[in-house]
Amino acid sequence: MYQNPLNIASLTEGFRSDQPKVFLLLQGPHGPFFDRLSKQLRAAGSNVWRVGFNAGDEWFWSDPARFIRHAGPIEEWPAHLSQIIRTRKITDIVIYGDVRPAHATARRAARIHGIRLHVFEEGYLRPYWMTYERGGSNGNSPLMKISVPDMALALRDADDDTLRPPAHWGDMRQHKFYGAFYHLLVMLANRRYPGYRSHRAISVAQEFRLQLRQLVMTPFQILQRRWAERNIRRGGFPYVLVLMQLEHDSSFQAHSPFERMREFTDLCLTEFALHAAKHHHIVFKAHPLEDGRAQNRRNIFQKAVELGISDRVHYVRGGKLATMLSQARSAITVNSTAAQQALWRGLPVKALGTSVFNKPELLPDQSMAEFLQNPQPPNPRSYRHYRCYLLLTSQVPGGFYSARSRAHALRSVVDLMLAPQDPYQALADGCAAHRQQLVDQANQ
Repeated sequence: MYQNPLNIASLTEGFRSDQPKVFLLLQGPHGPFFDRLSKQLRAAGSNVWRVGFNAGDEWFWSDPARFIRHAGPIEEWPAHLSQIIRTRKITDIVIYGDVRPAHATARRAARIHGIRLHVFEEGYLRPYWMTYERGGSNGNSPLMKISVPDMALALRDADDDTLRPPAHWGDMRQHKFYGAFYHLLVMLANRRYPGYRSHRAISVAQEFRLQLRQLVMTPFQILQRRWAERNIRRGGFPYVLVLMQLEHDSSFQAHSPFERMREFTDLCLTEFALHAAKHHHIVFKAHPLEDGRAQNRRNIFQKAVELGISDRVHYVRGGKLATMLSQARSAITVNSTAAQQALWRGLPVKALGTSVFNKPELLPDQSMAEFLQNPQPPNPRSYRHYRCYLLLTSQVPGGFYSARSRAHALRSVVDLMLAPQDPYQALADGCAAHRQQLVDQANQ
């Protein structure tokens, strides 16, 4: 059964339910989500502080009296964080993603000081959910130590037939807007943060230009995508779909064997040229937020020409994943959560990195050669158990960016944060009746 790797229950058993909590929020998703979350936490009787590392963080925070600037370099952050924990009597830390340097430091500090660590991340079952966990996410998630048989046992009598996606909402335009605006603020109004350096490999000015270019080029890219989809749809050839990620994405950087996306795409193309049937094609599906910094399209076709397979290689910019998955033979990824949609459709998936869905019942152990020649699909019953387990634990209906999806998420996430047990332990102990009720309400 589920064993909490951070032993959160024992770390927090000294907290009484009537004892006020003191939350420390670090960097959140671009936009006002963390600010709205703080208001809900204060309404519940908690005290809330926010640390800002740049002008973008500060802009999206509405309570200056509860804002702490970290103006120095990242090397000074561990000592500053320890000071904040002691002086503000912090009981809980809240982060978005857990591998950027500031948040990796917070993850270590939470263990040292016996503090609950609340981690938000994009939904493992996108696009209708976001992820809430304690202790870590993705390759650091408690899910890494929970087997599918244990998930099935924890579900007991849960009704997975009711777990449909909630009402549709779209966050992509808002996501792009908030990303561009955030980096504009950092570029133009960051004088109070002289020590700030982005955790990304490029400068803030370059980041903003790429974000702005992405916004401006969206209509042209839609036309390119539709033309590519039309050619694939009418081509009549079997194809394997490569689910690409952002090269700077934390999950790709921290939980994969690759440093550059080109290493991954070169491997896929080489293995495809060697082992795939001659009438099969390979389709590279770009991430919806791909901004061109990694030169993926150019690199893919350069390698395809070198291997003599350019007539069997396709590249699709962003767009809806369902269109491509509906006719694909199989899917390859590093560790993209988009693979969850392929598994939901019963498609064989090959994952080359560390991921929460890389379970033997879902992804049979095949070499690339075996997978390209005879891909094995997931066990349908096991995937139903896996999906139901996630929906009853870490997947929160809603999103970070649009007002509608944000409001939907806030209705349930504060109760999860204030609960004495993390979502996985609650389900294992049979205390998830309220969680089922929230899911049922989302499906109405």
